[in-house]
Amino acid sequence: MTQHSTRLTYQTAGESHGPALIATVLGVPAGVEIDTEIINRELARRQGGYGRGGRQKLETDTVEILTGVRLGKSIGSPITMLIKNRDSRLDDLERTPPVYRPRPGHADLAGSIKWLTTDCRETLERASARETAARVAASCIGRLMLKQIFDVEVFGFVRSILDAQTDVEVSHEQMESLIKARDESATYTLDPKTTEHQCDIIRKTKSDKDTVGGDVECHVFNCPPGIGSSMNWYEKLDARIGGAVMGIQAFKSVGIGLGAQCSKRLGSELHDPIAFDPAKVNSPSLGFVRSSNNAGGLEGGMTNGQPIVVTGTMKPIATLLKGLPSVDLNTKSPQDSQYERSDICAVSAASVVMENVVAFEVASAFMDKFGGDSVIETRGNYDAFLDVARTLPLDHPTADPTDDPSTVIA
Repeated sequence: MTQHSTRLTYQTAGESHGPALIATVLGVPAGVEIDTEIINRELARRQGGYGRGGRQKLETDTVEILTGVRLGKSIGSPITMLIKNRDSRLDDLERTPPVYRPRPGHADLAGSIKWLTTDCRETLERASARETAARVAASCIGRLMLKQIFDVEVFGFVRSILDAQTDVEVSHEQMESLIKARDESATYTLDPKTTEHQCDIIRKTKSDKDTVGGDVECHVFNCPPGIGSSMNWYEKLDARIGGAVMGIQAFKSVGIGLGAQCSKRLGSELHDPIAFDPAKVNSPSLGFVRSSNNAGGLEGGMTNGQPIVVTGTMKPIATLLKGLPSVDLNTKSPQDSQYERSDICAVSAASVVMENVVAFEVASAFMDKFGGDSVIETRGNYDAFLDVARTLPLDHPTADPTDDPSTVIA
């Protein structure tokens, strides 16, 4: 008998210059309010940010719900979404000609060899970051579930572009002002001075016919301890988040909490001390508090009650106006790489993608633990778990002090 997964997951389809992008989301319980305004807002943010290319002037991404929703709410069946491409010209050889000179840093060369062709276009059309529009739309469903069922909120922004970095600290209490600051920034960072510096870098990069990358950061608030698992490697939430972030085009590293900086500290300096505050027992942390969050809210593959903190590094985009040394795949002669319309900097857009794919992975882990066929059932499962967790310790066997210690199994 064929086994079918009920895990919250999604699949995207479509090419950069094809007719449309499609996303199908599986495992959504009935009763989730599918707010297309929120999805379209995230799609618009993905198209924005200083340093984007001419493609964004041609497209106005909006989502059309095709299946799985009735009267604005999910009905438990797969949700299919469509994003039309205005710049649809995949079979127009004059406007989308073959690409025989692969770009260093792109999927062009490896894909051409993999699929046994010298035309890189057959790879680049799917490898293009245009695909992330569908991923944002799909991931927004998970984000809506987090907020509506579990009261979990997600916030992402640009931490740095090249050496222009914001040092603003992020907390749940300041989230409203942080969102305002980010949305007023041309680069989706958190303060005007850093925004100006980042824009200067992008302008100079453009005049040099080059590209530039940066770091993006995402925080997930209100997760209780115990989401994810330490029982199997593929159930570890940090591994699932890491895979989702590294799956974003042009991302080359991902960190949780201090990430790579953990190796620069001793254990006594790194690990977050645990305390208990009875006044916070009704909060998602269940009263367990920390004086630091170097672990980024994840220990042993599970949430620990602190905010999840994820950092991703996006490399400079592989398409340069000035080109880079390459070869013609047909003649093998030295040539500069071929130019495809692209961005100078897409770090701002990448922050939107990362924010949403992280949200989806967290939502998927929540559904693994508390999932039901409806929002009502799922929320009931969640509330029941918290109620029991707050009453620990439960009755459990204890050793009889008169027992012979030599008979006790260590």
